[in-house]
Amino acid sequence: MIGARHLKFFTKVAAAALALGALAVGGNAQNAYEGKFTLPAETHWGTATLPAGDYTFAMASSSRPYKLFVRGEKVSVIILATSTDYERASNHAQLNLVNVADVHTVETFDAPELGLTFFYATPAPKHDGQKDAHQKIASQTAPASTVSENRSSIEIHTAGR
Repeated sequence: MIGARHLKFFTKVAAAALALGALAVGGNAQNAYEGKFTLPAETHWGTATLPAGDYTFAMASSSRPYKLFVRGEKVSVIILATSTDYERASNHAQLNLVNVADVHTVETFDAPELGLTFFYATPAPKHDGQKDAHQKIASQTAPASTVSENRSSIEIHTAGR
């Protein structure tokens, strides 16, 4: 009876020691990709909205699902890529933004060290004038839509560069 109690106790201690050891090893694990960037304006990225400011990012694994851990002064988020492309990888690490109707949104993230371009969900452009164009006769000088779409890039500084 006493032996069974000691065995149970030592089993629990051994399990706790293994768990702590696994946490220690996992805590020191090297990220597959990390770096920093600065957003000049509020930017939407996937389902997150990031205020202007300096950010760091880390990707724990270079395999699916591609989770990017982004941390700034005011916000920390996890962003998932919707898809990737090996053939579109750029020579420069950068965030590619699209500005649709004054909303800055990350469209792609080029990670040349990984040989990947990550794609993110972006809002569809709104064509305000198209519904009315089918119902009314538009004047020859009226614009076909009120969409303003601009593209820009933000440089990424990766670790080790």
